[in-house]
Amino acid sequence: MEQFLQSAIHSLLATMALPQVGLAAVFIVALVSATLLPLGSEPAVFLLVKADPSMFWPAVLVATVGNTLGGAISWWMGYAAEQAYEHAKREQPPNPRALRWLEQFGAKACLLSWLPVVGDPLCAVAGWLKLPFWPCVAYMAVGKLMRYVLMTASLLWVFPP
Repeated sequence: MEQFLQSAIHSLLATMALPQVGLAAVFIVALVSATLLPLGSEPAVFLLVKADPSMFWPAVLVATVGNTLGGAISWWMGYAAEQAYEHAKREQPPNPRALRWLEQFGAKACLLSWLPVVGDPLCAVAGWLKLPFWPCVAYMAVGKLMRYVLMTASLLWVFPP
């Protein structure tokens, strides 16, 4: 059994290796990192672009799409959690100051979904508050695109190819 697991892990790592799979690996890492799981996608984007600088825009765009899709999944998770809570408690959840702030800014608050630590839960809370889905996704995409462009360009400036 141990040999099978080692073989499976080795095969998975070989499949996910950036030089061979490239954009698919960036997409998967970006998607997973936008959920509530603690994972960063910037190193994957940077390593791909460092290996092949002509992949800057494709890598940034694929990472943005994957990360935005992950944010949309978080939105739906928040929406479903609120529905379950409302059904179980039959009352509205408390509305602390942070929730009031998010309600005040509405979907525009999702522009901050690129922030470390608070960005991913922000998408889930937007779903919990039933903020409009498509405007939230649009603001997520803009924020995440700006992050990938700035982070990757900065890293390439510091560590040129």
